[in-house]
Order: sequence, then C-alpha cells, then structure tokens
Amino acid sequence: MYQLEAVDKAILMILQKGIPFDSRPYFAIGQAVGLTEQEVIERIKRMKEEQIIRRMSGFFNSRNLGYTSVLCAVSVAEENIAQAAELINSYAGVTHNYVRDHQYNLWFTLIAAGETARENILDEIESSPYVDKMLRLYTNRRFKINVTFDLEV
Repeated sequence: MYQLEAVDKAILMILQKGIPFDSRPYFAIGQAVGLTEQEVIERIKRMKEEQIIRRMSGFFNSRNLGYTSVLCAVSVAEENIAQAAELINSYAGVTHNYVRDHQYNLWFTLIAAGETARENILDEIESSPYVDKMLRLYTNRRFKINVTFDLEV
C-alpha cells in the first residue's frame, strides 16, 4: 500500500478544489507544493496506479445542462441482488449503487436528460423480475453537493 507523504496530501488537497485554470496546471501545483511539474505528474500517476485517485474529470452542473436526478431505494430478494445491480448499472446515468441492510436493500442514484427519460429508465428497472418494490426519492431542496476531505487530520 502506498504511503502518502505530506506533499502527496498537499497535491490531493489542491486537486479536490479543482485543477488550476492555467496553461501548465501541474507546474502551478508544483509551485504551490515545492515540486517540479514532472514530479507532480509522477506523484499523481503513482496515486492513480495505487487507486488513491479514482479519476480526474470535470464536474458539471447537471441541472443547468437539463439533467434531473433521483435517489432510489429498491427491495430485492437476496438471491437476485447481483442481477438487479447488473441491470441497474447497465444505465449510463447511474452514479452510485449500494447494498444496504434494510428492507430496501439496494440504493442507487440516477441522472438522466430530463424527467421523461429519467422516469422511463426507472419504469424499466421497476418492471424487472429482480425488483420487488422501488421508492423514488426526488430532491426538494439541495443543501450540499461536494465534499473536500481534510487530509491533514
């Protein structure tokens, strides 16, 4: 397992807040943490290989792009969980999918291009022979949408 050094944590803190909008962002990160551009790239590469960094990508305001989301809780017989999860995960807009110890034992989030597309996908999932019941938990008010891990703890 890769041991994070203080400089790795500093790099991760910067990346969590967003890659600098600069023609040479890794150079800018290096200046902030006392490394060369190439050293920053190598450390990020190593943390990616060690699966400390899952992925680096842009985050978009899905609502402003016309997308809508929903949290769903599904009741699935234990013997059907793998098949239900595979079906749910086959939809590109599924962002999370977890098994939980509850009557509604499979929870997932879905983002789709509009309410009609979202409801069509949910109807398909709900009509699956693997799904017994589904709760559709729509957002009424958003309080927080991001997280920054304090790596200095």
